[in-house]
Amino acid sequence: MRKVYASAEAAIHDIEDGAVLMLGGFGLCGIPENAIAALVKKGVKGLTCISNNAGVDDFGIGLMLQGRQVKKMISSYVGENAEFERQLLSGELEVELIPQGTLAERCRAAGAGIPAFYTPAGVGTEVAEGKEVRVFNGKTYLMEYAFDADFAIVKAWKGDKHGNLIFKDTARNFNPMMAMAGKVTIAEVEELVEAGTLNPNDIHVPGVYVHRILQGVDYEKRIEQRTVRKKGE
Repeated sequence: MRKVYASAEAAIHDIEDGAVLMLGGFGLCGIPENAIAALVKKGVKGLTCISNNAGVDDFGIGLMLQGRQVKKMISSYVGENAEFERQLLSGELEVELIPQGTLAERCRAAGAGIPAFYTPAGVGTEVAEGKEVRVFNGKTYLMEYAFDADFAIVKAWKGDKHGNLIFKDTARNFNPMMAMAGKVTIAEVEELVEAGTLNPNDIHVPGVYVHRILQGVDYEKRIEQRTVRKKGE
């Protein structure tokens, strides 16, 4: 099966209105910049986006929010995205905030073929509303379902033409577990190499999980920095 695509636009060609997407990254670290730009350009609407957070106003998923492309955000952190906050408070955007560990495990469970699991995270809070509760060994747990995403879109440092992926440092974050969880996984990489080039011991995601791969371009690699006062004050 041919996995290499010439561009992000080609790789996301069949993502249509109403799709459920997993988007890798943590803050602005390790996000699929090219694929997000292609989705903005395509203008698909009514998306459900599963991601740790929603970027910032003018970058990452924040660009999709600006274009009113996102119907629902499933995330663990609102962050400093003013448009996200505005749409949430105005009722324009449906938001499901869940504990970060639960978010990670719902991704991992999907990739492992586990339909649901029990966790103590969220017991006794709004997170527990409407969920099955069980007691194991005297401790209360909530049942959480694995995610069911149409596409997983991730960003890696290196990849080969068979789809094997290597992530760099903290940019690994949610990317590997999301790569294993999508019905169709699209990976963009900083460096695309020939099959057999990568050391098998260095590979974080085997190519069997990756359906499409592309060489990314023009990465900004922004990071978030909060300044509370000027130096010297």
